[in-house]
Amino acid sequence: MAVRKFKPTTPGQRHKIIGTFEEITARVPEKSLVFGKKSSGGRNNQGKMTMRYIGGGHKKVIRIIDFKRNKDGVPAVVKTIEYDPNRSARIALLFYADGEKRYIIAPNGLQVGATLMSGENAAPEVGNALPLQNIPVGTVIHNIELRPGQGAALVRSAGNFAQLTSREGKYCVIKLPSGELRQILSACKATIGSVGNSDHGLESSGKAGRTRWLGRRPRNRGVVMNPVDHPMGGGEGRASGGHPRSRKGLYAKGLKTRAPKKQSSKYIIERRKK
Repeated sequence: MAVRKFKPTTPGQRHKIIGTFEEITARVPEKSLVFGKKSSGGRNNQGKMTMRYIGGGHKKVIRIIDFKRNKDGVPAVVKTIEYDPNRSARIALLFYADGEKRYIIAPNGLQVGATLMSGENAAPEVGNALPLQNIPVGTVIHNIELRPGQGAALVRSAGNFAQLTSREGKYCVIKLPSGELRQILSACKATIGSVGNSDHGLESSGKAGRTRWLGRRPRNRGVVMNPVDHPMGGGEGRASGGHPRSRKGLYAKGLKTRAPKKQSSKYIIERRKK
């Protein structure tokens, strides 16, 4: 995938960098795998705003993605590569030999017409889903489960990949995109390859309106508010507001928010790089 830059014929075009969408082969999603998405505008069931800076944006439909890859031993053919407004990665529509259709996250290099498999007997090739115990050490992987059968929870966004570095007993050691080294049960499944649409990080909206299309409203800083509205508000002129903190007074930069006695901390060998 590549990105497009534009001639600055308008102020919005000047900084606009978007994907080429050249890998996408279908414009309309598979009807049996979608349902409507209700937009909340950041309001709860009483109509009160509980999340700021949310609202508007284009209507979306949810594509049901198969994160479990539990149709073991049934070959599937990649029919289309499609756009998904709910995630940064592209999705691929699979037609299974028994007639079922499912969406998966499209890995880098996946082509229409390729045959994919999942299960213990699948070959460690791009797009195939295998238990970690069947994947060779050093392989690049994504869509990693944390509990067997739960469905992929880690490494799902565009361009991301993890690496299987070693095995220790019934656990595998995975190097995650953040740099964290973590033990994961060998019975958990992962998909071979890295997530596609790797140029997503190079994109630039170019104008505020393009961000509004995604449903994000303008975000105002704490230092421009009054003291009644924010701990960093008030002061004469452009006062910086002391320590950066949230509206409720929690420190915003550098405060560790992970629970000190979290059960899964024992599986982390090396914390993520700051």
